[in-house]
Amino acid sequence: MERVGAGTIRTTCPYCGVGCGVLMEPDGKGGARVKGDPEHPANYGRLCSKGSALAETLGLQGRLLSPQVDGQDTDWDSALDLVASRFARTVAEHGPDSVAFYVSGQLLTEDYYVANKLMKGFIGSANIDTNSRLCMASTVAGHKRAFGTDTVPGTFEDLEEADLIVLVGSNLAWCHPVLYQRILAARKKRGPRLVVIDPRRTASCDGADLHLPVKPGSDVALFNRLFVEIYEGGALDQAFLSHTTGFDATLAAAYADDVTQTGLDEATIRAFCGLWLGTEKVVTIFSQGVNQSSSGSDKVNAILNCHLATGRIGKPGCGPFSVTGQPNAMGGREVGGLANMLACHLDLEDAAHRAAVRDFWQAPVIADQAGLKAVDMFRAVGDGRIRALWIIHTNPAVSMPDADRVRAAIAGCDFVVVSDITGATDTARLADVLLPAAAWAEKEGTVTNSDRIISRQRAVLPIPGQARPDWDILAEVGRRMGWGAAFDYANAAEIFREYAALSGIAGGFGRDFDISGLKDLSDSGYAALQPTRWPVTDGRAGGRFFADGRFFTPDGKGRMLPVSWKPPAAKTGKRYPYRLNTGRIRDQWHTMTRTALSPRLSAHLAEPFVEIHPADALQLGVRPADLVALDSPAGQAILRARITDTVQPGELFAPMHWTGENAPSARIDALVSPVTDPVSGQPESKAAVVAARRFAAGWYGFAISLQPMRPTGDYWALARTRAGYRAELAGSGPVPDWEAEARRIFNLPQAEVQMVEDRGRGIARLAFHHKGRLLAALFIAAEPVAVMRDYLATLPGEDAPGVLSGASPADLPDPGPTLCSCFGVGVNTILAAIEGDGLMTVEAVGAALQAGTNCGSCRAEIGALIDRARPREAAE
Repeated sequence: MERVGAGTIRTTCPYCGVGCGVLMEPDGKGGARVKGDPEHPANYGRLCSKGSALAETLGLQGRLLSPQVDGQDTDWDSALDLVASRFARTVAEHGPDSVAFYVSGQLLTEDYYVANKLMKGFIGSANIDTNSRLCMASTVAGHKRAFGTDTVPGTFEDLEEADLIVLVGSNLAWCHPVLYQRILAARKKRGPRLVVIDPRRTASCDGADLHLPVKPGSDVALFNRLFVEIYEGGALDQAFLSHTTGFDATLAAAYADDVTQTGLDEATIRAFCGLWLGTEKVVTIFSQGVNQSSSGSDKVNAILNCHLATGRIGKPGCGPFSVTGQPNAMGGREVGGLANMLACHLDLEDAAHRAAVRDFWQAPVIADQAGLKAVDMFRAVGDGRIRALWIIHTNPAVSMPDADRVRAAIAGCDFVVVSDITGATDTARLADVLLPAAAWAEKEGTVTNSDRIISRQRAVLPIPGQARPDWDILAEVGRRMGWGAAFDYANAAEIFREYAALSGIAGGFGRDFDISGLKDLSDSGYAALQPTRWPVTDGRAGGRFFADGRFFTPDGKGRMLPVSWKPPAAKTGKRYPYRLNTGRIRDQWHTMTRTALSPRLSAHLAEPFVEIHPADALQLGVRPADLVALDSPAGQAILRARITDTVQPGELFAPMHWTGENAPSARIDALVSPVTDPVSGQPESKAAVVAARRFAAGWYGFAISLQPMRPTGDYWALARTRAGYRAELAGSGPVPDWEAEARRIFNLPQAEVQMVEDRGRGIARLAFHHKGRLLAALFIAAEPVAVMRDYLATLPGEDAPGVLSGASPADLPDPGPTLCSCFGVGVNTILAAIEGDGLMTVEAVGAALQAGTNCGSCRAEIGALIDRARPREAAE
């Protein structure tokens, strides 16, 4: 790789499974400059909006810097003695299955390895599961059923070599923007076709050749129809079929299925099948829309069946491709981080595999049966079967389905440990012991991305306070529980070498995951390790799998599985007439512990929302900017209405990022019932059923503040700005004294106040100043507040005598809500360029304003603004 400057460090982005390389240059003040690594094979210098804003997420604000027991700071010895003794006592009194670890794709592989070793090999339980269960478990199950192992056959390079790319349940443009940019670049260069299969019309549909708006959960029926067309259209690869089993039963099941369940018209189905059959080089990319289903494993196998039947697998430009949601979801799968797996893709159910791992670890015991998967794990916490729980770098009180019940279960558990970088999460606030962990820019280790590339995570900043690496915390607990030699690690490189050596044993069993070629890597070699795609052995390095027809099943053949369409578990009806889809938005990540620190990421969509079709909005009496109350069998939520035809009638979409810390009424997973796929244990997060109604607020508010505030009301949503904070508020009950309430919200008991109030109209406007500087302002109205929010959000800390007008001065244009987060370009700025300067293409807007020229994930929104301007232009 090309050398970089002495002050620049190569590391890896901590967000999605693309695994982008990042160049970071510390600034000497606790921060760093960030740019994409042009040499990294995942991104070649590209970064998405989140990656571009990484520098804004650094710093010590909100960091947990010392261990805490019962909310009080303590020392490491006391905290770790307590953790070790409580876990040991619980195991002694109630057995090893009375304790559990719930970990995260935010862990590095070395952290994951130590956690898995401690739980499965020394405590003796398989009760270790990961939040990857919520996103990729169905893919793991589908891969194992078809291939014998959890193997991703292809590479990112296949996206550039394919002639047809099919996105299934994947809004790649927003969730994996760098990969989407690689596809767009290939389309511009070579012209491959793009098909999107998704109930919603997402940003990924921009420029697609075909969009199939399937009914939620109907993917199996569609791919079964494709399987039939492959057979009838003569597209079978007879030579490759000899390397597979199950074709006849799979074909019979496909013929028996009912494609009308997709809701698609016959012409659209035929167009899709025709493209697939008529194109040799096909890559099918699938993600959470496939996985997060009560039939997710069957959906995965329906896709794999089509690639196996045509031999379109393991060849350049061909294959099924699962894109992972977290930076190390793959690494966690490789080390056995799931409750039903052993390290290095070895099988927990296989006695020989268990014995080999136990002997390698020199462990006193080895778990001999699968542990509890995530949903069942928290059920066991709730009913008292699990009495000691350690949660690491994840926020299940928000992110698990049936989140209210999960929060109550954690709160009622006998002993809860949380390792995290902050104590300000819904889950951390429930802990008996809080352990301060190193953050991503302070860590040393490795991660594995979606196409099997192992990349180094390198420390850029010093670890602050008393924080420690996760592997170090876990190993110290292992030593204090009596297993000193097994957990006597000096550094992450030593753990990696042990892990690589164990993978050689897995390779001896014929497993796919084998990096034993790295087992003798020195500390300096580990420090300099370049991005490396596994496997890495004496005989093989990287590459694709299965083109040679050799699989990892007992008979060496790939398996096609007969699968049939099954409806989502929850049924719509009179009480719950709407189907709720959940997912990510472009500029936020998981439960916002990191991204909410960035003002520019919060500027795009600053509050939680629910997308609702205009026909449904009309029926419910919901107008733009109204609030909508949602009720499900599991819980309730209140969100801002976003009326759009990107969703179909009867279907709603809401993002899953907001928490009790920034929008308590919008914890969307509180609405999701804990229904799981029977094979993978993955929850059905895409097909909850809800009732919807307009929330009849008695008042609405908008607030800005220089300092953190404590909003009030039935609904509030708080976001960071460059000048401080902003919040939306609403309530159903009267507030008798708005000045007193505003002083409480802003914690400004003595500040000077300007106030305008008209109680008859339900209007109040208040501004608080100190020595001429604006500290905070609150705008109250009986309807959604009509003010220039993005302009007002810039005023805290400034001399702002006209703030109560709620508008910018006539000579100061309002840029409007941020649309391009990479360059901070607002909607009004773009509209002015479209309407005033006649810039009628996305490229022209980009050339003038830079908007859409970095990660490109806002290009669809720019295009929509241009489309809306065209009718007006024509009319004039």
